[in-house]
Amino acid sequence: MSIEHIDILIVGAGLSGIGAAAHVKKNCPGRSFAILEARNTLGGTWDLFRYPGIRSDSDMYTLGYAFRPWTEKKSIADGDTILQYITDTSRDHGLDGHIRYGHRIKRADWSSTDTRWNIEIETGAQRERMQLSCNFLYVCTGYYNYEQGYTPDFAGAERFTGRIVHPQQWAGDIDYAGKRVVVIGSGATAVTLVPTMAATAAHVTMLQRSPTYVVSRPSEDRLADWLRRHLPSGLAYGLTRWKNVLLGMLFYRLSKRRPDRIKQMIVDGVRKSVGPDCDVDKHFTPSYKPWDQRVCLVPDADLFKAIRQGRASVVTDHIDTFTETGIRLKSGQELEADLIVTATGLDLLALGGMELLVDGKAVVMKKTMSYKGMMLAGVPNMFYVTGYTNASWTLKADLVGDYACRLLNTMARKGWKQCTPTLNDARLKEESWIDFTSGYIQRSIDKFPTQGNRKPWRLHQNYVLDLLTLRFGPVQDGTMVFSKGSAS
Repeated sequence: MSIEHIDILIVGAGLSGIGAAAHVKKNCPGRSFAILEARNTLGGTWDLFRYPGIRSDSDMYTLGYAFRPWTEKKSIADGDTILQYITDTSRDHGLDGHIRYGHRIKRADWSSTDTRWNIEIETGAQRERMQLSCNFLYVCTGYYNYEQGYTPDFAGAERFTGRIVHPQQWAGDIDYAGKRVVVIGSGATAVTLVPTMAATAAHVTMLQRSPTYVVSRPSEDRLADWLRRHLPSGLAYGLTRWKNVLLGMLFYRLSKRRPDRIKQMIVDGVRKSVGPDCDVDKHFTPSYKPWDQRVCLVPDADLFKAIRQGRASVVTDHIDTFTETGIRLKSGQELEADLIVTATGLDLLALGGMELLVDGKAVVMKKTMSYKGMMLAGVPNMFYVTGYTNASWTLKADLVGDYACRLLNTMARKGWKQCTPTLNDARLKEESWIDFTSGYIQRSIDKFPTQGNRKPWRLHQNYVLDLLTLRFGPVQDGTMVFSKGSAS
């Protein structure tokens, strides 16, 4: 029986995958493509996460697609609105018919002889096996495990008589109205949960081991609203997008060049918002420099308002043990709780967990190197999307889409069938794939490729540099090796 063959196989129907498909359909009209989605619906993160208050942690003028204006009033948007944006994009660009749900790639093996990927897939509830082949593999699975989040082994957790839940496994039957809630964590998920739950809970305590930088930003962009009233939507969106990109880059650069000054500015902002009764030095003044870990964003100071009004509080301490009625801390303090939410981070997973091989030899991620932050050394005809840590994910995803289509079209014109990023620089030194001290990164560093200390092997955390490289830089850069197949 013949195996179905597809030119471009896109993995994942989330924000990145739908964007990738839109790029391919527009810019490579002669290519066949399909989107394989392991779950039974599109949306990725924005369908999976259902915890209270789920929202973007960056503005939608940069998290939205470059090709589709964000027209909602709120620039820091809730999860349902973002999911609708992705759904509308898929429908309007005619992508729905290209999505195959319940298809999980287990193994992808590149054949240099056939210049194609041989793909093994599990489908349906019975996990039946099937095969496909493709010329190009375009992985848009994100970098965390959809099956589970990260939860430490808390001593005594089995003794707690209330309910313990990780936000990634939030269930619709969880009722916290009038209940005492402890949220363990201080990252983006925790600062989202606390003010939302505090609106109806008896009290919410954010329990953290150490503080995180938290900044407030208006949920609506007044300049964007003014531009939309006076300019065509596409132009207004583009101007707002670039304004936010440049402001974000400025803030990041100042944080690196003047960390003490930016630290003081952030802490002073919290002090002004949270009121005199909160110990800002203890609870909101990290020991590390800004952007050594991701800076958390809260819309309209909602977290600070909840604390100031007494509906929420922050405790900075270490957990000794869970008890029947809550948590006992190393200091001896006890936090009573009816519900404990473990917003303790993500479990990272490269390439959606698929096994990757080249000519039957397994690709070991930690032993390969990232090319332009979107391909892997020695791995032919494969793109993967990884966003920025200091800016919106989709900014990089859009650039990868541009580059991938430009590369595909160049290869078609020249009759090339294979492109392989190739390490050929003796001066190249290996570095960690990302310079970030966050626990979820450090726990999983060996699951991901390294980077180099020189371009094109060095990851930029800079949209403008990537724009120049990926949109305008040469495809034939001396590092990418092309061939017409086994006969060339």
